[in-house]
Amino acid sequence: MGQRKKAAVLSVLLVIGSIVSLAMNGIQAGLDFTGGVQVEVGYEQTADLEKIRSQLSDAGFSPVVQHYGAETEVIIRMQENAQVLPIDPLTEKPKTVNDYVEETLRADGDALEIKQFQVIGSVIGEELRDDGGIGMLAALAIVMIYVAIRFQLKFSLGAVAALIHDVVIVLGFFSVFKLEFDLTVLAAVLAVIGYSLNDTIVVSDRIRENFRLLRKASPVDVINESLTQTLGRTLITSLTTLLVLAALYFVGGEMIHNFSIALIVGVLVGTYSSIYVAANILLAMHIDREDLMPTQKEGELVDDLP
Repeated sequence: MGQRKKAAVLSVLLVIGSIVSLAMNGIQAGLDFTGGVQVEVGYEQTADLEKIRSQLSDAGFSPVVQHYGAETEVIIRMQENAQVLPIDPLTEKPKTVNDYVEETLRADGDALEIKQFQVIGSVIGEELRDDGGIGMLAALAIVMIYVAIRFQLKFSLGAVAALIHDVVIVLGFFSVFKLEFDLTVLAAVLAVIGYSLNDTIVVSDRIRENFRLLRKASPVDVINESLTQTLGRTLITSLTTLLVLAALYFVGGEMIHNFSIALIVGVLVGTYSSIYVAANILLAMHIDREDLMPTQKEGELVDDLP
């Protein structure tokens, strides 16, 4: 806790930087939220991703092309743009996106199979985006109620402040580096909320216990001792989690790269916030052992805390 003021300045700078980036650059929403076309293609030979991107770009699309499982399996995501569709000379009507994409990919004689063609409407994308935002807010509200009931309102405010701190910084990271934000990343953000909350509750439980045991210690000393006692557990948990996430990132395939990145950033920030942010909020609200004493009813004697 001797470094809490420096940590507070760092947190404020990171949050402000994230908010500024989100306001100026926004988030590069994926097709799950914006709507568009998703095509799964199977090739007989190893697929050349650069060639596929070039073919679709020349046809007027702006594709995102990735391997999907094996090197012969490809998933293509792109916005549906009716303006690029040529006229079919037989029907004298614009070709469908499905036909035009398949025709473009077969133009060089490549042997391939369109395994799945999915069009995600913009209305559905907006609903997914809104539902995801509501789900995140609901998670924070439930966390606040749970911590308030289990501990005390000041602990609840500190925990929620730490969670908001983590979520904003993860979103800011994706905004600064212009990484695609889709449903898998949203799931990662919600997982970060759960991970960070778990650490915060462990620390809060130790703080409550030490307030009752260390009667003559100041709040700063109590919190400092509590954090020191839980620091080893926090760091070991974070390290083992990061090892798994690193494995997911390097060998899990391109489809879950952004999911892994969101969790890696979230675990790092969540570990930091469980040590500094929540505890700093408690000290800023002048937490004391009286806040954790049971309420005395009129005419009732309350035994001294052990």
